[in-house]
Amino acid sequence: MPPARKRTRSYDPVRTRAAVLAQFENVRAAVQTLTPEQLALPTRLGEWTVRDLIAHLALTVASVGRALERDEPAKPELTLLDYPSATAAHAGVTAEGSRGLAAAPPDLDALLTRTEEDLARYLAAAPAPRVLAMPAGAMTLTDYLVTRVVELVVHSDDLGAAVPGLDIPYDRQALAACTRLLADTLAAKVPGGSTEVRIPPYAVVQCVEGPRHTRGTPPNVVETDPLTWLRLATGRTTWQDALAGGTVSASGERADLGPYLPLMT
Repeated sequence: MPPARKRTRSYDPVRTRAAVLAQFENVRAAVQTLTPEQLALPTRLGEWTVRDLIAHLALTVASVGRALERDEPAKPELTLLDYPSATAAHAGVTAEGSRGLAAAPPDLDALLTRTEEDLARYLAAAPAPRVLAMPAGAMTLTDYLVTRVVELVVHSDDLGAAVPGLDIPYDRQALAACTRLLADTLAAKVPGGSTEVRIPPYAVVQCVEGPRHTRGTPPNVVETDPLTWLRLATGRTTWQDALAGGTVSASGERADLGPYLPLMT
């Protein structure tokens, strides 16, 4: 008999809406003074420039309003744990749209400001239990907003890596939601109870088949910080590099998470 599917963590609708708006504002404020030379810098995302990535974030957030304008499906088809594996199928279309948008508007700050205002207006009018029709499948509004939080947090880190000295703050609720979703994705991908993964102060999950831990100190423990975790989970850094750099600690014979990473790209 296959193992029972883990129950998806629930997220507070009000806090999730606030987290999307707060992190998008952090991005907008940080990038509004970038020079043309900085906008042309490469990122760690293949051929994408900083300008392409900023345009992508505008599209990412604007997709909420576009979805709210569509007819509402009868029920959701996807849960949050389906999201990481569903992103790859639409990566090509997303990249093309982002590059096209980046090439069109001369004023990215105006684009981000308009996008932020539109999002706030849409969310103020949208009921919490709304279901959205998305290309990959119907999702609840709150779940889809959590995925937007993940995009914003992960790409805030990408922008910081691309532009020396660029400081994009992380909204606490946004970083927490991103950390928890990626931790839950690991637990769903590698079910079990032999290894405890700790990402203080936001998440603790158990995974990997083997003897289940019930009390005391677990025999297999992995611990890291939220930013290192999101970099590991999305392939921005490797398990071996994180171990060598001391940003992750792992003890026990079942504490090697390298074979299971990344979780999404």
